[in-house]
Amino acid sequence: VLSGQIEVGAAVTAAVNDSRRSGIRRAHSATHLLHHALQTVLGSHAMQRGSKVEEDTLRFDFTQPKPITAEQLTQIENIINAKVASGASVNCEVMDQEAAKKAGATALFGEKYPDRVRVVTMGDFSKELCGGTHLTSTGQVGLCKVITEESVAKGVRRITAYTGPKALQKVRDDEQL
Repeated sequence: VLSGQIEVGAAVTAAVNDSRRSGIRRAHSATHLLHHALQTVLGSHAMQRGSKVEEDTLRFDFTQPKPITAEQLTQIENIINAKVASGASVNCEVMDQEAAKKAGATALFGEKYPDRVRVVTMGDFSKELCGGTHLTSTGQVGLCKVITEESVAKGVRRITAYTGPKALQKVRDDEQL
């Protein structure tokens, strides 16, 4: 509330910060690309255990019993950015939970879902249940740069990455250094 008070029946105006929302959409869509890349490089055991998305920043926790090597991390980043460069379409569809399972959509372990779920599909490589905000094309991520990889619990690793303008600025800062 910028001024006054909110009361039942009061007229209000809501505004979305387009720049911030675009950064969140880039980071959130990139988490799906990261999940795909992790499973491609590490195996199907690399399942999401949590994530956080902010403007052009993502944090992704996943199951992995040992540290990721520098070579594997490079492979993961290369796969993500190849999917970005492919410009695959991103589609969202609401369907019955059973239909989503039959279509091969991935769900988070331990989560409870309603009868009707939202399925986000990216190209032919990612299909997950997700209620978040997304891009319409993977190419809109721009660039995804992995910043850190670390342990957060026994058998759980965390990757932090930047997308879009923040990723480009990180590359420029590293070049200057």
